[in-house]
Amino acid sequence: MDYIMDLAESLRSKKVKVKEIPKWGAYLRKQWEDSFADHLSDNDKRSIYFYDEDGFCGYLWHVFSYERRKCLKEEEADIAFNKEVKKYCYIFYQHSDNALILEHASSLTARDFAEQEDIYVVDKEFNWTYAVTHETGWCGPYFSRK
Repeated sequence: MDYIMDLAESLRSKKVKVKEIPKWGAYLRKQWEDSFADHLSDNDKRSIYFYDEDGFCGYLWHVFSYERRKCLKEEEADIAFNKEVKKYCYIFYQHSDNALILEHASSLTARDFAEQEDIYVVDKEFNWTYAVTHETGWCGPYFSRK
């Protein structure tokens, strides 16, 4: 949990208003799925290891790495995220139920997540997302719009 506290402090130092929201991770992951992977059937999701099962660790960002949704990748994703207007955002992780709500997040950049893994940033309405993977340099980061 230190990783989320460290991130929160780093963002506060940039004058971003940060509220920690423990136990919201599952809810936010489901909202993300409904917004960015709603076009996939359950079988499609299983085929790309979207969920944790059968000893394989599922990842929401597989919708991008398996090319099941259009997105920008790597440096293009970073640039798009940096240019995005960010007033209110959610930040959540693949494998944690801890999350953050951000206000006044215009100073947020891709660099803020350089040391993070399997983290998702979305605007409050889930119109766009930025995902940083544990395989950055090989897979991701990714940026996509609904």
